[in-house]
Amino acid sequence: MTYDLLVVGGGTAGLVGARTAASFGARVLLVERHRFGGDCLWTGCVPSKSMLAAAEAAAGARAAGRFGVDVDGVRVDFARVRAHVHGARDAIAPVDSPEALRAAGVEVRHGDATLTGPRTAEVDGEPVRFRAALLATGSGPAVPDLPGLRAAAPLTSDDVWDRLEELPRRLAVLGGGSIGCELGQAFARLGAQVVLVEGAERLLGREDPRAAERVRRALVDEGVEVRLGVPVASVEADGGGGGALHLEDGSTVPYDALLVAVGRSPRTDGLGLEAAGVQRTERGHVQVDAQLRTTAPGVWAAGDVTGLPQFTHTAGVHASTAASNAVLGLRRTADLRQPRVTYTTPEVGAVGVQAHEAEPSHRVLTWEHAHVDRAIAEAQTDGWTTLVVDRRGRVVGGTVVGPRAGETLGELTLALVQGLRTRDLAATTHAYPTWSDGLWNAAIEDVRAQLRAPVPRLLTRAVVRGRRLYRRAR
Repeated sequence: MTYDLLVVGGGTAGLVGARTAASFGARVLLVERHRFGGDCLWTGCVPSKSMLAAAEAAAGARAAGRFGVDVDGVRVDFARVRAHVHGARDAIAPVDSPEALRAAGVEVRHGDATLTGPRTAEVDGEPVRFRAALLATGSGPAVPDLPGLRAAAPLTSDDVWDRLEELPRRLAVLGGGSIGCELGQAFARLGAQVVLVEGAERLLGREDPRAAERVRRALVDEGVEVRLGVPVASVEADGGGGGALHLEDGSTVPYDALLVAVGRSPRTDGLGLEAAGVQRTERGHVQVDAQLRTTAPGVWAAGDVTGLPQFTHTAGVHASTAASNAVLGLRRTADLRQPRVTYTTPEVGAVGVQAHEAEPSHRVLTWEHAHVDRAIAEAQTDGWTTLVVDRRGRVVGGTVVGPRAGETLGELTLALVQGLRTRDLAATTHAYPTWSDGLWNAAIEDVRAQLRAPVPRLLTRAVVRGRRLYRRAR
């Protein structure tokens, strides 16, 4: 048999790509070497957000006094926290299971798939022929080449959920990106003494500097020691799971557990890329064009393995695009305007052009949450919503900092993708009081500012005077 589509990898990209192709009536084979559901289900989104929920509950109980609700003796049972995390994974797993895929018309195999040519592969040594292939093998945590680090056997986002059975007294977090900030704050809220070390001068390097500083302050306020601008020189393990980080400034950070969160590397080993003619980028990712086709005819790729925005939602959307192109012969392009959220408290949601990236022709509109009634009601006013618009008033990007920023980001992303203007947002009735009032009010203020410009102001006043005279004449 020759398959219409061979999918390598059973994470988000592979699952979506396989189901998309099968829905067209294609004969699809999906090969996964480990667990179906991929990083998002087992080591990423689901376990991390489950732990963040537990940490948020602990922090909320401790801070309830600001509402006149006193909670005494907050106690964290880490074993039950872990049970909640594992329970969430187990509850979602059936959706991504081989049984669910077979029900959708996808043939499934466990094993290792290796390309042997642009239209051929082997699955555990058995030859397979295909008309098109989708590479969706994802990525894994990167572990930098630091003296002593690998020997220290650090935790990563891949194994912290299963290896860490007890809450460490002292946790060192290496890396100040989204994962490092989220987990650093979560473990601090659960009761660990956390030191976060980032070699760069600030956290969340790709985000708006003001947003990054707001997250830093939040971490510090919750007891996290944040060390910025001082890289790690070496790691010294004590043989019992603990050890110390030696920083380049001569200081030392002792720890009982070490979590490394410095980025991710593509999983391409053993795929047979060279045999198929699939080239890689300088950073080792599979090289793709705007339609997500690799350098080999008939081979597409989607998800983290491509090096494009590394988010679960991006993997799913791009896999659908790639599978449609591969099976139907379409030439749809991958949309790179992907939203992203850092799920700290406060959340940071961003999409498109950011305030610090704005061009001279852009306008940057910011509405402080001190003027959002929902924020006042919940006593969380230290946030804001920023829109970046072009000279025609079309939304080209923005940032939301505050509770449920990721939810507000959906409307902001829709406005960006659909080319909406601030007047479109302002003319849309929003429920009150909600956190999206920041977005709405920023848009309303922009429309009002445009009306205050000399020409519109003269025109509107002329209309008002004209109607006044008309009524008098009648």
